Formats: sequence, structure tokens, C-alpha cells
Amino acid sequence: MRTFVVTMSGLMCLAPLAGASEGVVSIPSPYSVSATADRLEGKLKEQGMTVFARVRHSQGAKDAGLTLRPTELVLFGNPKVGTPLMQCQQQIAIDLPQKALIWEDADGKVWFSYNDPEYLVRRHGVQGCDEVVGKVRGALGRFAEAATAR
Repeated sequence: MRTFVVTMSGLMCLAPLAGASEGVVSIPSPYSVSATADRLEGKLKEQGMTVFARVRHSQGAKDAGLTLRPTELVLFGNPKVGTPLMQCQQQIAIDLPQKALIWEDADGKVWFSYNDPEYLVRRHGVQGCDEVVGKVRGALGRFAEAATAR
């Protein structure tokens, strides 16, 4: 019984990491979309990552005369990590650079979402890059934590 309780407790702790979409990790943020994206961008630059773009989808919608809840996409990466992944399976390049989607749901809750590296490995049939994938997984988790932690 104790094993069952410990296992269930562990699974409940991971519940916020389960996104609604397969292959997407989503964690809640106590900050606004803009503030979460600012925090992420700051952490990325502090760690020497390249921020390629920040897409403000809600502003694009507004410019087109439409409405969209706050939604921003940050594209970032590091060729020293991405290139070895592409050397293992070049088609993974379609999912690179890395992306973080920061968005507000219908209830006003802000989320930080990113592609699960394990999903990308399965999607593209990547083999022989376990060490690199582990680094990517760890880095994405740290960036998400830095952007959303109080």
C-alpha cells in the first residue's frame, strides 16, 4: 500500500507537466505572458543562448483586427547542441530551433509550453544521441523553471 501511495503522489506531482497535446510539456506560470517571456529571454541570454525571435501572436491578431488571448512564442537555441541532434537525424531540424510558447488560457491562467525532447526523438527516429537529448531535456526544464518560479 505504501508503494502505491508513493507512486500516486509522484504521478500527481508530475500532473502539471502533462500538456493537453502529445509531445508538449506545459507548466503553469504565476506571471503574465509578457513577464514570463521576459524572464525566459533574460535567462536564455544569461546562459549564452541565442534568442532568434520573439513572436507576439496576440499583437499580430490585433493588427489584423482580430482578438487572441496573450500568446507569445520565443525561438532560441545553441548550434553546439542543435547541430549534433541534426547530425544524428537531419530532419529534426524542422523542429529546431527550440521554441517556448507562453500563453493565457480561457480561465486567465498562464502556461509555459515546449516540445518534449523525447517526443521529438520518437517523431524523427533519432538514434545515438542520448547524451545530447539529456542535455536538451535538462536545459529546457531549467529554462522553464527560471521563467515560472516565484
